[in-house]
Amino acid sequence: MPPKAELKSYLTLDELRTRYRRARDTSEARRWQLIHLVAQDWTIKQAAQAVDLNYDYAKEIIRRYNQNGPEALKNRSQKRQISPRSLLTAEQQRELKCALQSPAPDGGKWSGPKVAKWIAEKTGRSHVWPQRGWDYLKRLSQSKE
Repeated sequence: MPPKAELKSYLTLDELRTRYRRARDTSEARRWQLIHLVAQDWTIKQAAQAVDLNYDYAKEIIRRYNQNGPEALKNRSQKRQISPRSLLTAEQQRELKCALQSPAPDGGKWSGPKVAKWIAEKTGRSHVWPQRGWDYLKRLSQSKE
């Protein structure tokens, strides 16, 4: 079993969860969730896969967090670019946004895992991580277009 990462205890688990759920920037939210998972004794590799980050980049995030605390996780980029790793085309995003206006296929509320399943079915992927579903749910639920 790989060694567990050491995290400095700047914040409690509840505070970490609150930070990743309230982050408006998806990159920042992903970094917070990575820290939250590692704080729950996930390996860096497992946590990086769960939030769809490169392993080396995940190690860098952990290192910066340990050195500089919560400020290290803020998104410092000045330009917001559309990710080249977007799972959905613009048309599929519009389709998902329309689908989110109705109840989920099971009749309940939409959630990250439900959106991830919808994305997997539309794109033909065998698996989409629930975090990616949550990212789309959060972004498309907040947009006013």
